Amino acid sequence: MPSVYDIKPRFQSLLRPLLARLARAGVRPNHLTVTALLGSVAVGGVILLTPQRPLWLLALPAWLFVRMALNALDGMLAREHDMSTRLGAVLNEFGDVLSDLAIYLPLAAVRPEAAWSVVAFCLTAMLTEFAGVLGQALGARRFYQGPMGKSDRALLVGSLALLAVVAPATLESWGWVFSAAALLAAWTCGNRLHAALADLDRKREAS
Repeated sequence: MPSVYDIKPRFQSLLRPLLARLARAGVRPNHLTVTALLGSVAVGGVILLTPQRPLWLLALPAWLFVRMALNALDGMLAREHDMSTRLGAVLNEFGDVLSDLAIYLPLAAVRPEAAWSVVAFCLTAMLTEFAGVLGQALGARRFYQGPMGKSDRALLVGSLALLAVVAPATLESWGWVFSAAALLAAWTCGNRLHAALADLDRKREAS
């Protein structure tokens, strides 16, 4: 399925000059992973504490872009500069899920009428990451199919936040938008699990 994740190689190319400087400065992948998590908690906390001040929502698209850059850089540092560790892998998986929850759950306070839709979106977002890890645990490759992967969620929420500031009336659509996004995230789980099982079948046939 098409996904924002498909443009990741180009995004990584843009970040490569910064990657070299970070490596020379002694920055480790875990530093970036923890920074992404702490930043997400801070941004989510501000939104949770000021739900009636939509202007703070402008922090979301800016931070989500920074978070995507940090997520890309930590993986690139680990792979390209021989900094991969088991602790890093654990922090990466937990950090992604906790960051999503920290950023997205507070949106239920911004639009209480859409609270259950936001919660459903958060739960299915967690399941998409679990589906990817589960396939890997079974011996398949890690799959990142859409249509509602991590990058797609960031684009959706960043766009909704920006629209809510520019045109507050769009807040009324959050209920059905987050419900639709939750359904797409559930579809994403199915896509990832199906791809993992197919990969395992191919490996079994090859052996």
